[in-house]
Amino acid sequence: MDHSFLSEIIMLLAFSVVTVALFRRIHLPPVLAYLLVGIAIGPYGFGLIQSTDSTHFIAEFGVVFLLFTIGLEFSFAKMVAMRRTVFGLGLAQVLLSTLLFASIAWLMGQSLLSSAIIGGILALSSTAIVIKQLAEQLELHSRHGRTSIGILLFQDLAVIPLLVVIPVLAGQSDDTITMALGWALLKAIGIFLLLLAIGHWLLRPLFAEVARARSAELFTLTVLLISLAAAWATDAAGLSLALGGFLAGMMLGETEYRHQVETDIRPFQDVLLGFFFITIGMLVDLPVIAEIWHWIIALTLLFVLLKGLLITFLARFNGAEGGVALRCGVTLAQGGEFGFALIALALGTQIIEHQAGQVLLLVILCSMVLAPFLIRYNSYLAKHLYRVSYNRHRHQLIEEIQHDARHLSDHVVICGYGRVGQSLAHILEQQSLQFVALDLDPVRVQEAVRAGEQIHYGDATHHRILEATGIERAKLLVISIDDVSSVMKILTSCKKRYPNLPILTRAKDDSNLEELQRAGATEVVPETVETSLMLGAQMLTLLELPISRILKVIKEARSDRYKLLRAYFHGEEATSIEDVTEPTRSQLHTVQLPEQAFAVGCSIDELSLTELNVQINAIRRAGIKGKDPCGQMILKEGDVVVLWGPTKNLYRAEEMLLKG
Repeated sequence: MDHSFLSEIIMLLAFSVVTVALFRRIHLPPVLAYLLVGIAIGPYGFGLIQSTDSTHFIAEFGVVFLLFTIGLEFSFAKMVAMRRTVFGLGLAQVLLSTLLFASIAWLMGQSLLSSAIIGGILALSSTAIVIKQLAEQLELHSRHGRTSIGILLFQDLAVIPLLVVIPVLAGQSDDTITMALGWALLKAIGIFLLLLAIGHWLLRPLFAEVARARSAELFTLTVLLISLAAAWATDAAGLSLALGGFLAGMMLGETEYRHQVETDIRPFQDVLLGFFFITIGMLVDLPVIAEIWHWIIALTLLFVLLKGLLITFLARFNGAEGGVALRCGVTLAQGGEFGFALIALALGTQIIEHQAGQVLLLVILCSMVLAPFLIRYNSYLAKHLYRVSYNRHRHQLIEEIQHDARHLSDHVVICGYGRVGQSLAHILEQQSLQFVALDLDPVRVQEAVRAGEQIHYGDATHHRILEATGIERAKLLVISIDDVSSVMKILTSCKKRYPNLPILTRAKDDSNLEELQRAGATEVVPETVETSLMLGAQMLTLLELPISRILKVIKEARSDRYKLLRAYFHGEEATSIEDVTEPTRSQLHTVQLPEQAFAVGCSIDELSLTELNVQINAIRRAGIKGKDPCGQMILKEGDVVVLWGPTKNLYRAEEMLLKG
């Protein structure tokens, strides 16, 4: 039996694990790691693996699942809400970028058809890199963030006609191109209507039946069946597999199971998409690139500059301020992952010749390497080049907030106006207490202002925005933002400037409790732990315990910083990679001591578990459980030791107990 294909897959996985881990350490996108793996081990690199139909077939499903998840996110309501940006600015960007880069390709000697495809490929930007980087920088809801997302939405839509056109154009003569495109368009519309009908009449009842079975395995199998069947249907019609994936995602995106589908499909998407990018890297012909590397660098810089300037001009023409327009241009001035899929398709159908494809691959790759750094410093560039307009906008925001807060005193400042912030605001209103709130979601702010609520658009991490709320006259600051890094910025700034101001903040759980308290929070309310406490109080009330006793239990739990409730057994959820690597996340863990265990005969103090930040919560001996044992207690064979501490340290503590 030939196991060569299996050995190739194992080699791909081994190289991918090492390279992706390295790129994660230096904060570069994994997509670049996969491309590097493909370049290194491919036929033009060290030649460890030859590009085969089998690897390409597996990799192609990565694109299917990527288009599937984009289809899930596709929303007619979102398109209508952002129609000016999506269908105005987005359409103009794709058309003008295609025209610009197609003209350059034509002037460089490419055929008219090849130039048009190259222009369409270079018009696309990287959705994955842009959204990830903007989210990390808390800029998704900023003015340039919203505009960039609108343009990306249209770019994702523009991929669909390119996926239809490229296979059709392969091998067509000039006389038959129009007819072939018309026939492909009719087939695409027919399949689109058929799948929509199937989605409307069959998918909802099918998934309702699957959901009643309460089987995660059956649900995942059904999702895979639907997505792959739709891809097969479009492929059988002479269109691309990826188009079927998009249509299947769009069908399921209109159902109530969208979020569960996205969660189930993501592991398949990420792994197969990694294979896809590896196969793209294997297409890079290093000997050819070595001869024209200086052209690659020049063309990459020219591409990034022209695309950035074009998007800046269009955003400015659309009414954005100079600084916002420049930030949009810098954010989107790169090629995209869909470009690789389209290049592979165009090379396979020989619409683009080999050397032109190599140049195109490397230009997009180099621009994507630059993208995280350009996006990271987009604010720095814009504020230095458009200092006046940025300061003017910031001053307008500050003046509006100052004007509304000028008469407030002993009020509450609320940072974050999501569900928690709004609930607190309603409580304050009921008690006729004054407050002013800040939030970064423009839609939420606009709707709340229309309802007459005291809220302003503003970034609370900037101390001048906070000053405008009259925080020096405030009685309390409440931070209801769920992003820990933003909360830390606000705490650090406020504790330095207003050391006597009480600060109340929320946390999803107890993992950041001490960190937030050290940063200056007067009180931190961990949501999961406080919910347990409230449920416990109701439980004791229904058990008819005296109110004074219930209040004492609650008071003791809170005064002890929720220590009693924070110690719990995580069970299977501890297998989550976030739980294991999170340095502040703690849990309970039990260890039974056999006869040969190192800890048998040792006192608790002698074990020095505190060096690992691990405590012995209790000892169970002969069926009797003793909590908080003293340090002089000698451990015996058969003792069950209940440990409490950071997840990653518990297993080291267990090893110390057993082996020393």
